[in-house]
Amino acid sequence: MDRRPSLVLLWVLVIGVRGFDGSAAPSRSDHQFLDELERASFLYFWESADPQTGLVKDRSRADGQDSREVGSIAATGFGLTALCIAHERKYAPRKEIEERVVNTLRFLWNGLPNEHGFYYHFVNYRTGERLWKCELSSIDSAILLCGVLTARQHFKSAEVRRLAEQIYHRVDWRWMMPSNHVISLGWKPESGFLKGNWDHYCELMMLYLLAIGAPSNAAPAASWDAFTRPVFEYKGHKFISSKDPLFIHQYSQAWFDFRNRRDKYADYFENSVTATKAHKQFCVDARDRYPHFGEDLWGITASDSAKGYRAWGGPPEHGDVDGTLVPCAAAGSLPFLPEGTLRVLRNMRSQHGDRIWKRYGFIDAFNPQTGWYAPDVIGIDVGISMLMAENLRSGFVWRTFMRNPEVKRALRLAGLLPQ
Repeated sequence: MDRRPSLVLLWVLVIGVRGFDGSAAPSRSDHQFLDELERASFLYFWESADPQTGLVKDRSRADGQDSREVGSIAATGFGLTALCIAHERKYAPRKEIEERVVNTLRFLWNGLPNEHGFYYHFVNYRTGERLWKCELSSIDSAILLCGVLTARQHFKSAEVRRLAEQIYHRVDWRWMMPSNHVISLGWKPESGFLKGNWDHYCELMMLYLLAIGAPSNAAPAASWDAFTRPVFEYKGHKFISSKDPLFIHQYSQAWFDFRNRRDKYADYFENSVTATKAHKQFCVDARDRYPHFGEDLWGITASDSAKGYRAWGGPPEHGDVDGTLVPCAAAGSLPFLPEGTLRVLRNMRSQHGDRIWKRYGFIDAFNPQTGWYAPDVIGIDVGISMLMAENLRSGFVWRTFMRNPEVKRALRLAGLLPQ
């Protein structure tokens, strides 16, 4: 007899009988819907990765694989975490998943070109070759490391643990900090460090915490105070943010569990809850331009569009918003506003059916007003949807990642104390 707790019981054990935002906890039907979303998302990471390198394609056709070979180290970080979830939920044979994880970590350690432990943003997913003379990316390397460290804690294999530790230990964080206590956006062999730094609130929290808690060449704890935290207000919602898409409130919190913690500046989980509520209201207020927007149909974040990839959203509005809806905007905020985001995702699928739901779940974006539907899915958008769905259901990613001792050390040094 299977003695594991049921999904409903597991939900109760993790957050109680009500959601994180005080709403009713997801129903059995909600769990089934999210499970279908996670299974479809996992299929993307399973089919879009090279079995030998483990590197994951940046994007693919929504109805199946294509011939593109552009890989993304950020998608690979989400993919490693997706493998952990799939292993836990038995979405595929566990032995095959374990083999894929080992192959990925071996290639990251021995095969993928790096400088001071940082990796190039876009690479050929079959060979690891740098593409488009892209930058050595600090933030995308951080997303990759989050996946590496999740695998380290989930799998019992001594080789997985050893490789994960070696990959993390190799990173020279101080090298990526050529100016004061801030971390550079990246580096190119042709021209050196990029002009910009990670110096204002966005998805950077995971980057700084990984650097501060690192076992070698760590960033000083004072780095946590080195980036600005601008405060925005919209329709009574006051929150730390920047003029960036909604995903900035999601990515770090896919792995780092900020619930019931705060530093001298904020409770960052509650900040993301408020930012999500403000974003919902921003979309509802745009109904005069886009009549399909409403209480149960909203969500804009960086995505494909009819005119190419766009970094857009609000508040404040930016990026030439045109009425396009982005499913991962709601899916990435599932733990912050469970009841509201679940309604959005369900409504999207019920209203648009197989025009937006394909082999890997939701397409990247669509515009009901113009009749445009994205032909692709994007790895990082599939990834944030899967991880946050699992965190809402069970807290698995949070619970696993937070066991890393370096993570605990970083939170302590940054002053992110339990409340």
